[in-house]
Amino acid sequence: MTAVALYGAAGAWLSAVTWPDLGLQSLGLAAGALVIGNAAASVLRRTPCFSTPADRVTLLRAVLVALCAVLAVPVLVTGAPPGVALVMVGAVAFLMDALDGPVARRTGTASAAGARLDTSTDAALVLVLSCTTAVTVGAWTLCIGALYYLFVAAGRIWPHLRSPLPARAGSKAIGALQPFALLLALAPGVPPFIGVAAPAVALPLLVFSFARDAVELERRRRVPVSA
Repeated sequence: MTAVALYGAAGAWLSAVTWPDLGLQSLGLAAGALVIGNAAASVLRRTPCFSTPADRVTLLRAVLVALCAVLAVPVLVTGAPPGVALVMVGAVAFLMDALDGPVARRTGTASAAGARLDTSTDAALVLVLSCTTAVTVGAWTLCIGALYYLFVAAGRIWPHLRSPLPARAGSKAIGALQPFALLLALAPGVPPFIGVAAPAVALPLLVFSFARDAVELERRRRVPVSA
């Protein structure tokens, strides 16, 4: 609830100083509310209901991602160039991804629920940034933000796609490359060819990562239980 209240105060101020149009402010605040609301709901749905120190770091990061949404949605609607504030807030949210894992391990509070919250927050940041780069780079960058949600939707149809997989350093590196590439494309002063090349390299790697996971999970489903 503290995270939601923090977003409400910061989001209202940020939208007021960046976008004078009340309609755009409302759209941005609604998009940000979806981000922070989903993060808060994932904690409140736990039985028993609890939050760890690492969860609180992730919730703070979710507030930053929600603020990115406040700034990104008007850009997507109007086609206006993204401001420096969006890049700065997004960069802080991206860098904070390196904190919650070590905090969870150091405090002995790592959990599957915390990992899901972390993953969904990462995906929300990538989606928000991809929506913004769709204006500056091209609509094809939306594929970067949509792939995670397509994979989750596929898991609703084929439950074996929701099975856990062992952590891979390569998958983590590819996941971290996505927001970095999108932020690089949005950063002021970056040459246009780099702004296009960075997400153009990141997208095929992301497709490869998801395809490899899908093939591995399908292979495991086909292996007999006795094996």
